[in-house]
Amino acid sequence: MTTLSVPESATPSAPVTARRGSVRAKRRRTVFYFMAPATLGFVVFFAYPLLATLYYSFTRYDLINPPQWIGLDNYVRMFTSEPLVKTAAYNTLWLVIVLTVCRVLFSLGVASVISRLKSGVGLVRTLCYLPALAPPAAATLAFVFVFNPDFGPVNRFLRLVGVDGGLWFNSPAMSKPALTLLALWGSGELMIIILAALLDVPQEQYEAAELDGAGPLRRFWHVTLPSISPVLLFGVVNSMIYALQFFTQAIVAASASAGTADVAGNSKLIGAPENSTLTYPIWLYVQGFRYFNMGYAAAMAVLLFIVSAGFTWILVRQMRKTQHQEEGA
Repeated sequence: MTTLSVPESATPSAPVTARRGSVRAKRRRTVFYFMAPATLGFVVFFAYPLLATLYYSFTRYDLINPPQWIGLDNYVRMFTSEPLVKTAAYNTLWLVIVLTVCRVLFSLGVASVISRLKSGVGLVRTLCYLPALAPPAAATLAFVFVFNPDFGPVNRFLRLVGVDGGLWFNSPAMSKPALTLLALWGSGELMIIILAALLDVPQEQYEAAELDGAGPLRRFWHVTLPSISPVLLFGVVNSMIYALQFFTQAIVAASASAGTADVAGNSKLIGAPENSTLTYPIWLYVQGFRYFNMGYAAAMAVLLFIVSAGFTWILVRQMRKTQHQEEGA
């Protein structure tokens, strides 16, 4: 019986194998060193706060005494014996629906107009983006002045044309629409992103659709929207998260419309007028940092995180399903 012998040159020697292992280990350490800052930041600023919030949501904690485990009591209280949570949740849901739709459509409309301009594009784009750079508190104070029911420029102009402007931030029925207008005024970031997507649509597709007899509306529906659909999905998710975290503008508007800047000193100013601007994050802040119910506030934060993640997951899944159907068709 004959055996095949392998040449010595075909089998790696022990020093060569050790050298290769040393090179791989060095590469792994290099990758780890480059990833260390990001990993450390993720652990310190996201993972640990998230786990700590989840733990505190099952406790009674006032930032002074040690936390006491109470199980699901905070969640039961949230859904049964806390009436202002329902008011705050309703106001936030209103903003999520109305603000998301208006913000995406407004940004898409402004970006479409800018993309068709022949001259002065840079100036118009800059003017539309500048409001996004304004600090939220300063922008809200300016808006409260502009929409002041007595001497505001908006109501003065409306009176000249014979229209009653209303009370705006001083009216429970008009406070949330006024906040929506404020958010639309500062939506320049989303407008710039959608504008970049519109300018990236291949012109050949428009020319082919025009040769096939498609009008402007059909070209927009069958060419533009499918091409920028991922960006629109990002805009929807971004706007929903923005509305779910709506805090600064609402609390400053409630304080300014009441004629005082003492936001944290008087509980009657929170949500004014008549709790119409009381959003879920504001009530979370009040429970945690005014009443020191940190365990209950942590439970509210966990619920807010679950809702935000759920909305995002549903939208992304629906978008992927739509793309698969289009590819299959």
